[in-house]
Amino acid sequence: MVLTTLMAVTASVLAVGLLVAARAPFDRAFAAQQGAHLAGQFDGTKVTAERLARTADAAGVAAVAGPFRTVPVRARTASDTAVLPAGVDLPPFTVVGRAGPGGPVDRVRMVEGRWATRPGEIVLADGVLPARPGGQLALPTAPGAPSLTVVGIARSVTDTAQAWVTPDQAETLAAEDGTAAGYEMLYRFRHAETDADVAAGRAAITAAVPPDALSGSRSHLTVEQERTANARAFVPFLAAFGVLGLLLSVLVVGIVVSGAVGAATRRIGILKSLGFTPAQVVRAYVGQALLPAVVGCLLGLALGNALAVPVLGEVGEAFDAPVTTIPLWIDVVVPAGALFLVAGAALLPALRAGRLSTVAALGVGRAEGRKPASARSVRRLTGRLPLPRAVGLGLADPFARPARSGTMAAAVAFGAVCVTFAVGLALSLGVVQAGRMLNSAGSVVVQTGGGSGPPGAQVVHAGREAETPKADPERVAAVLRAQEGTGRFYGTARAEVSVRGITGATTVVAYQGDSAWGAPRTVAGRWLDGPGEAVVTKRFLDAAGIGVGDTLRLTERGRHASVRIVGEAFFTEGQGMALLTSTSTLADLGLDARPGRYDVRTEAGTDLARYLGSLQGDLEGVGAVAQANTGDSSSVILAMDALIGMLTLMLVVVAGLGVLNTVVLDTRERVRDLGILKALGMTPRQTVAMVVTSVAGTGLLAGLAAVPAGVALHHWVVPLMGDGVGLNLPTAALSVYDPQRLTLLALGGLVIAVAGGLLPASWAARTDTATALRSD
Repeated sequence: MVLTTLMAVTASVLAVGLLVAARAPFDRAFAAQQGAHLAGQFDGTKVTAERLARTADAAGVAAVAGPFRTVPVRARTASDTAVLPAGVDLPPFTVVGRAGPGGPVDRVRMVEGRWATRPGEIVLADGVLPARPGGQLALPTAPGAPSLTVVGIARSVTDTAQAWVTPDQAETLAAEDGTAAGYEMLYRFRHAETDADVAAGRAAITAAVPPDALSGSRSHLTVEQERTANARAFVPFLAAFGVLGLLLSVLVVGIVVSGAVGAATRRIGILKSLGFTPAQVVRAYVGQALLPAVVGCLLGLALGNALAVPVLGEVGEAFDAPVTTIPLWIDVVVPAGALFLVAGAALLPALRAGRLSTVAALGVGRAEGRKPASARSVRRLTGRLPLPRAVGLGLADPFARPARSGTMAAAVAFGAVCVTFAVGLALSLGVVQAGRMLNSAGSVVVQTGGGSGPPGAQVVHAGREAETPKADPERVAAVLRAQEGTGRFYGTARAEVSVRGITGATTVVAYQGDSAWGAPRTVAGRWLDGPGEAVVTKRFLDAAGIGVGDTLRLTERGRHASVRIVGEAFFTEGQGMALLTSTSTLADLGLDARPGRYDVRTEAGTDLARYLGSLQGDLEGVGAVAQANTGDSSSVILAMDALIGMLTLMLVVVAGLGVLNTVVLDTRERVRDLGILKALGMTPRQTVAMVVTSVAGTGLLAGLAAVPAGVALHHWVVPLMGDGVGLNLPTAALSVYDPQRLTLLALGGLVIAVAGGLLPASWAARTDTATALRSD
């Protein structure tokens, strides 16, 4: 009982604790800073500041801040920092003209330094750029190529800006290109608890401005989901394990207490003859169940809180409010609920013990009733089967006590469900692990230089050194085609652009060549098949408020390009917010569309080391570098795998112990029958076979029934895990059970039952015949 309660409380504390505690830092920061329920980006060419100010009167709006001028800029470090030297071109970002950090909505918190109070000063959002207060940033493309001094680092709870300057400075920067500048409005709604509430507020604002004036928006619910995604992914499967553990706890407690009552019936009669009341007997047996359950609860609390620390710590850091413990009320409610269920499970057999007649209890022994007629009929039937006599007797035993056999079957079934569920989870996480990074299908990566980098990296140009030119794509492709062992390959280029409907810069990954074999798994629609097409994730679609089939507008330095969303894919690289398209899209925007990376799949049977050595030699004269595509593993998924393994092992052990306890009880009650069988010539090996067979049939049937339940549980929980991180999972993450695996899993119940029955079977085999015959 200690182990089953420990497992149930551990999983339940983790599930409820992560769900509640992971949201606590965001909720506290959001309330303290009057966070924006919706941050709206508006096209400055289609709406005026005066018109935007009147959106404060839109239906459902409780408070506003703005309008603030927004300007996309490209900066270069103008002074040395601890991270970068002067002259480094930084990724594009958007500055917001704001007079101060306070206000009725989105009170920005200063992390370091002070707010910008005059032109020539800038405040950076925490973690956006590698610069600290005192550093200098040059804007070479802005009018007069101004230089801005970093005076502070700040944090907006809903990431409403990447940098802030004074309103006058923003107007000066906007004068360069009025078509690129825009406005930002921050809103708080009267009701914003759900996506539907926020969508209603957004609709009211959209109706209050000219058509297409709202170019992008971001909900506080989206920000919260992104910040707590890892913790949310744990909750569904932990909740499933917690429920399984609690149900198994109830079952095992019932088995144990019923066994204790059955084994001590004569002792109960003696206690009653000495003056024990029925209430005292009931309290004694309930107490016997609660004592080990209390120990299990305490251990489960300690383990659950310890396992929650790393996940909650990661969430807390995102809001600068580290959380390392689960709320106290959860540590009280969960074990109290577990103890209540344990007490309830123990109460029924304890009441039976309390109601026993003293005379009947003292008379327990050889005068016990005969076996049910159905059991005798089954025993005669199995006796006619062409099976060893010991096996036939074992197959008939479950029918002698059908209620007890049913309880044991339920324990085995819970264990088998858990195994089926856990195997499916591990396989699904393997699919997620393999597909979470873009361009991970190839075995070789060729970097062409000129600013190429590893997956997800933002390449910057250090101006003090001459930039290495990219290798000629045609020459690289020619080398790959000529190289023996090359199967298929494609090239990719990366850029940062503005996308209508998305706040901030968007990473574009542009593909050249036959890339279908290395494409991320699609969830809906299809992969790229020509120019003017794009593929994104569900998170991107939700952020932009669009769906598959809609069109997006991309902007870069006054140039525009439109792409049609033809598919929804699954990947987590770049928070799942990258836009995948063809290199022609970059060319339309006037950007460098030459691939900075080639992904190669070698032919089957190719020696990778030899291929790399030969390819690198041929690429030396071209200016490209080849290396193995090693990829990386997600620490979150590894933690999930470890947790799933630990909880599954606990449940299976508990299920096995439930079988063991049932067989021990059954064997003790039948010890005289065993003595008679041994006196008639039954050998120890036959005794083991009989006892093991008595549980094997039940275990096999329970396992067969458990597999569909485990598969159904898997198919229900895995999509919930995807929803927790804002992504739809590919079909491959669900279709992980093949006939071979299902066949093996169907035998899981048999394995659990046999493992639980071996120890009491060995004890029965070693029991001396004379001792067994004297038993009463």
